[in-house]
Amino acid sequence: MIGLSKKLTIREALHEPKLLGHALPGDSWLPWRTMLVAIMGEELTDDERAIYRQFTGRDAEPGFIPAEFFAVAGRRSGKTRAAGTLAAFVGTCVDHSAYLSSSERATIPVMAVSTVQAQKAFSACMLLEDSPILSKQIDTSNSETIRLKTRCDIEVRPGNQKTIRGITSPLAIADEIAHFYTEGVLTDAGLLDAVRPSLQSGKHHGPLVAISSPWGPKGELYDAFAKHHGPNGDADIVVAKGSSLEWNSTLDPKTVQRAMERDAAMADAEWNGNFLASVLNIFTIDGLNAITDIGVTEREPIPGIRYAAYADPSGGTGLDGFTLTIAHMEDGVVVLDLIRETLAPFNPEQIVEAYAADLKRYGVRTIQTDRYASAWNSTSWVRHGIAHRPSTKTASELFAALLPVVNAQNIRLLDDEKLRRQALGLERRISSGGKQQIGHGRSIHAHDDIVNAVAGVSYALTKPAAHPKFALAAPAFSLNGGEFSMTYADHSAHDPASFGASRSR
Repeated sequence: MIGLSKKLTIREALHEPKLLGHALPGDSWLPWRTMLVAIMGEELTDDERAIYRQFTGRDAEPGFIPAEFFAVAGRRSGKTRAAGTLAAFVGTCVDHSAYLSSSERATIPVMAVSTVQAQKAFSACMLLEDSPILSKQIDTSNSETIRLKTRCDIEVRPGNQKTIRGITSPLAIADEIAHFYTEGVLTDAGLLDAVRPSLQSGKHHGPLVAISSPWGPKGELYDAFAKHHGPNGDADIVVAKGSSLEWNSTLDPKTVQRAMERDAAMADAEWNGNFLASVLNIFTIDGLNAITDIGVTEREPIPGIRYAAYADPSGGTGLDGFTLTIAHMEDGVVVLDLIRETLAPFNPEQIVEAYAADLKRYGVRTIQTDRYASAWNSTSWVRHGIAHRPSTKTASELFAALLPVVNAQNIRLLDDEKLRRQALGLERRISSGGKQQIGHGRSIHAHDDIVNAVAGVSYALTKPAAHPKFALAAPAFSLNGGEFSMTYADHSAHDPASFGASRSR
């Protein structure tokens, strides 16, 4: 097969300020310049070859234009700009007449999971306008197409396998290929299978370039990495992998550090460029011990503190319990005050009555609950003087929101063995469609009712426009001109005694 008929090398274009010298300048862009030179079939220097070896696991560049190039790169690594630079080069610096029929035009599709995402990648191609020479090759341009005088169009294309067929391409770019979903189904394989034939035209071929931050151990990006990264892979398929900091040395390491502190597993994928395990426990025993007030099983209500509550109801049959949690904020920290759990069998109306008494004791008049479908879940609370508001979040979303709160130690837990056991049993799973789900394990003995209620009350207190850090005590005032007074409740953070701690229920 014959690659592309280049009018000049990409190394020359990237070096010349009047061409693409402004696109990937300086030492921080050296890894990407190295990859572009290599996949355009050009020779590397010794220093560049060491970089190529670091990212691909191969000793030397291919020496020809490979059929496919996959880049596994973390966020803010510069991958989208690098891909846009390659599209600009191929669009303007390749003789497309070598493979086109007399009336045909070439298309470079810039594909992403949505048109909005594709336009972000497409905007990187507009760096052509900054070149005093290459900008003259632009015939017309708009937000979706750059029509070039070279008989080539660079186009925004949503990642739809049905609409990508029927074009002739010297290059195809798939941005964030690991995240291509349609209605929850991973569609990357169908898209790439649809675009691959467009890159073959007689004896000529162009490269398929797929760039993405990684996700779970499935999909085209993962398969390419598993099969072709390193010296034993297909020479016609090049896979480069690196962290955000390796690709982009200007990135502040503190950005990555803070992400690791919030959610180490997700940050390992998004910033370190590592694929997520299909099943991963989200909490550790050491992490939970650090935020648990040992020996404290309940905290008595304190006048002047505003409390929030969350319930995970059930109908009184089966294996699930009916749980209630009450908590408050203290110096930016969620403080868990009460846990109630009732196991089946029970009469849910009686449990609501008992829980309503607890709520009133803490001055709580509105409860948020899991989206339990039974009608009594709303009406029963109201009958007992408690306003009801169903949660807008799924349990998985609540667990995901709880994770950074726990990792930052911005929550104080009660000493409850079942809570600890359920939290340790929570698993992050990557589904067959590639979606993240957090929940309990698959054993019939696994439960998450208590930890779900804890996650719910934590979210209620920490979401935007939540309760203030310090709540006003009940004001004393007279409508007939008497004095108005108010007091603030303030307590020492993390001291169980100051939270009204009780060591028995």
